[in-house]
Amino acid sequence: MAGEVSMIGSVILALFLAGYLGQQYLPPPKPKVIGLDLGTTFCSVGVFHPGSGEVEVIADEEGRKSIPSAVSFTTTAVLAGHEAVDLADINPQNTIYDAKRFIGKIFEPEVLEKESARYPFKVINNNGSAEFVISTNHTFTVTPEFIGSRLLLKLRKLAERQLGVVVQKAVISVPAEFDERQRNYTARAANLAGLEVLRVINEPTAAAMAYGLHKVDVFNVLVVDLGGGTLDVSLLNKQGGMFLTRAMAGNNKLGGQDFSQRLLQYTTERVQQEFGVPPTLKEDIHHLRQAVEAAKLNLTLQPSVTIQVPLHLRTLDRFDSSTPPPVLFQAVITRTLFEELNEDLFQKILAPVETVLAEGHLDKKEVDEIVLVGGSTRIPRIRRLISEYFGKEPNTSVDPDLAVVTGVAIQAGIMGGSWPLQEEKNAQKTRHRKAYDAQRSFCSAWKSALTSEKADSVLKQHSSTATCNIRSEQSGFTF
Repeated sequence: MAGEVSMIGSVILALFLAGYLGQQYLPPPKPKVIGLDLGTTFCSVGVFHPGSGEVEVIADEEGRKSIPSAVSFTTTAVLAGHEAVDLADINPQNTIYDAKRFIGKIFEPEVLEKESARYPFKVINNNGSAEFVISTNHTFTVTPEFIGSRLLLKLRKLAERQLGVVVQKAVISVPAEFDERQRNYTARAANLAGLEVLRVINEPTAAAMAYGLHKVDVFNVLVVDLGGGTLDVSLLNKQGGMFLTRAMAGNNKLGGQDFSQRLLQYTTERVQQEFGVPPTLKEDIHHLRQAVEAAKLNLTLQPSVTIQVPLHLRTLDRFDSSTPPPVLFQAVITRTLFEELNEDLFQKILAPVETVLAEGHLDKKEVDEIVLVGGSTRIPRIRRLISEYFGKEPNTSVDPDLAVVTGVAIQAGIMGGSWPLQEEKNAQKTRHRKAYDAQRSFCSAWKSALTSEKADSVLKQHSSTATCNIRSEQSGFTF
């Protein structure tokens, strides 16, 4: 009887040892589900790594962790992301952006006509739904969800290249104000990209998760999401570890693009003052726009930047069609100038903030945490404006460009079975110490019980993973 019990104990210890060694030394499993942030102007993909408990936002070949939400059609290819943006000025009629503004929405004819007037590409009304007209070798139309699918397909390929596995499942984020139809059409875009959507999560909720607010003692959370094209403000309540949207407001005509446009207008006027003519060639406008965008980004870190752009200006005394020789346009742009050009736009940010507080019946002093999302919230004047209004600093511990995709990746980890997601280092040390103490207790009891009938009761009392140097005379194995 003692020999049989000893053999059973040996087998159990072998299984425990195999599990322990596998957990410690085998490579962690690959993420099964990706998190997708399909933004109006930029989009990103992230994964949660169950082995390390960390979120990785996947970069492209150039190290960029987000791609522009633009798709360009040529006679030979359909390009998405940065490649599409590079063609925006020379192929404007066939380069589609801001498709998220149209996805799943039903428009009145006059509303769609007004909405589409500011775009260089053609938008038509198909029974209330927007479609984009493309003219390459032939003329055809594409839907907003098809545009979204090309972006999501690119993100999926980035994830597959990084992970080395086929990806078929995803969690995707949408604005909190999206209705059921818009959510379904966003999920349809993912389906067209070959992805099964396990969950659609609100962007403010994802941002709050990225900041770790689901694990701390807060109740009222205000999320200010200012991206390239839209402003969304949400007031969240945390109840039982879950975030509920209490109020939301926004401005879908306010974002980083508007700030860049003000700076572009200023530099265009400077060009005309200096050279007598404005830039008219598409290549010149494209290069000037790139320089302005770079200047805006650098002004978040530096008090001033210098723009230097070679331009091929067509002066009034040139009548031939050849490309004129280049001239160098130079201008110093200060942060103060940038703020003055956009001060009226910055002030508009406070309007939806006041709206959500009023609708949520909340005083600004009752807001526990202010979360900033979107690249435009990096602008120092915007951060100063918000901190002055609330009388305290907003939470800036997470990269605002990647806050939503980080939260979506955490949700993807949950859906992929990687919960609990993270442990603090101190908690890991405590857990390992407890396991070590249990191991020593088990080994001591087992050694004293090997030659007695007490082995069976010892096995029942000590079920934790343990490894110890025991030579079993009956089995011949060492554990």
